[in-house]
Amino acid sequence: MVNPRIPLSRIPTFTLFTSAITLALCTFFLLSFLFTTHSYSSHQHHLTGSEGGISHGFESIRRSILALKTDPLKPRLDQIRKQADDHRSLALVYASYARKLKLESSKLVRIFAELSVNFSDLMKKPQYRTLFSSDGSPADESVVRQLEKEVKERIKTTRQVIGDAKESFDNQLKIQKLKDTIFSVNEQLTKAKKQGAFSSLIAAKSIPKSLHCLSMRLMEERIAHPEKYTTEGKPTPPEVEDPNLYHYALFSDNVVAASVVVNSATKNAKEPWKHVFHVVTDKMNLGAMQVMFKLKDYNGAHIEVKAVEDYKFLNSSYVPVLKQLESANLQRFYFENKLENATKDTNNMKFRNPKYLSILNHLRFYLPEMYPKLHKILFLDDDIVVQKDLTGLWKIDMDGKVNGAVETCFGSFHRYAQYMNFSHPLIKAKFSPKACAWAYGMNFFDLDAWRREKCTEEYHYWQNLNENRTLWKLGTLPPGLITYYSTTKPLDKSWHVLGLGYNPSISMDEINNAAVVHFNGNMKPWLDIAMAQFKPLWTKYVDYELDFVQACNFGI
Repeated sequence: MVNPRIPLSRIPTFTLFTSAITLALCTFFLLSFLFTTHSYSSHQHHLTGSEGGISHGFESIRRSILALKTDPLKPRLDQIRKQADDHRSLALVYASYARKLKLESSKLVRIFAELSVNFSDLMKKPQYRTLFSSDGSPADESVVRQLEKEVKERIKTTRQVIGDAKESFDNQLKIQKLKDTIFSVNEQLTKAKKQGAFSSLIAAKSIPKSLHCLSMRLMEERIAHPEKYTTEGKPTPPEVEDPNLYHYALFSDNVVAASVVVNSATKNAKEPWKHVFHVVTDKMNLGAMQVMFKLKDYNGAHIEVKAVEDYKFLNSSYVPVLKQLESANLQRFYFENKLENATKDTNNMKFRNPKYLSILNHLRFYLPEMYPKLHKILFLDDDIVVQKDLTGLWKIDMDGKVNGAVETCFGSFHRYAQYMNFSHPLIKAKFSPKACAWAYGMNFFDLDAWRREKCTEEYHYWQNLNENRTLWKLGTLPPGLITYYSTTKPLDKSWHVLGLGYNPSISMDEINNAAVVHFNGNMKPWLDIAMAQFKPLWTKYVDYELDFVQACNFGI
């Protein structure tokens, strides 16, 4: 409409031209529509012969156009149908992929196939099929709502099944889940190993009730009849210092174990009266040991029982181990460790046992001073059993060596590198990491060669250097390997068979051929955890006929 305030002469010519074109186009489209309607009505009238055809055709087209323009349920209905078709197709795709992967015995194939069929069956229901008819009739809103509800329920179920089954199709997810599972299992395994090692250590180092009972009863006997067992004021028997006899050194606080060693050695000796056993224990067990070795004569063998405290030269000013035990750092290392820290390092756990710095365990480095009149002596651990006469060891030519021992190395195992810290410059410069290790438990010592080589001084030198445990961990084997590095003579392996306290695969032929069998390891023969196949080798030398043993229910 032209603004009356603006003169006609000021209206642009281009604007008038545009308005005219627009009016002409509108007139053209209106006439086209009326012509089309008229043609369609005439055609319907010709086909049906009905006089009201033109009117009916016009009304039908008008209703269809209005339905498209005014029925809001049609787009909603199309969207519902599209969602149903999409999820039906998705279920079919997953079913096909599951069939290809052969997952879970085709269980997923069946589930996805059923979901797809459910969508198809839903759309084929009579009440819903009419919604998608092409007659142009308006859709029933209540039926649409019911259809939408059922479609959404099926979509929800489909998505839930797909979500649950996703890890079966996602390889990366499966790989990550497998990694997480492996990591978790490894963590549990490591924890179980540490707990098992700690429990095993407790079981191995605990004193059985029967053994404690026996020590107490023997001590009670010692207190009740001191005159029968005391050696105070009595002269030392000449056999104890006779270098022409066969001398043994046995250091133990275990009454039964020590008696088994002596019993087995004397029963298998050809001339037991020529054998002298030097038994050394601590002050607490001295009385029990004295009674135990007075209860029988052990086939005429000579037995000397003494306490560590009887050797006055063994004090902290001379012995490095005793001096180190006075160290605050070492006391914290052994005695102030909390339970939760006890299993942090399974490999080093056993070295936290204070016995590794016990003077009773280190007496083996002072044999020449303890027995100054002797030339040779056989050292025995308390967890061994003697099966043959051992006097043949005294006939071996030691070739000027100090220590006669059975070597334990094979391949790369039991080499010096496993016992010492070769990253330390002193160790690296002095020793070979490939040098063969040998075993403690049965060691034949030439005391004259020991004195000549000054082995005790060598031991003191290295023990003092290791106060902070930087050269080796703990124990007596590493300082022994160092002290006798170039002064050890290898013995035939039949003299000493090891491993009966941890290795169940040792053959009985090897055991029966051995002069000494050694229960080294945690499964000591006096414990309940001992290996059943080897325990009789030890129990047959226990004096079960003694009243004290029977009173403590020392089971076979």
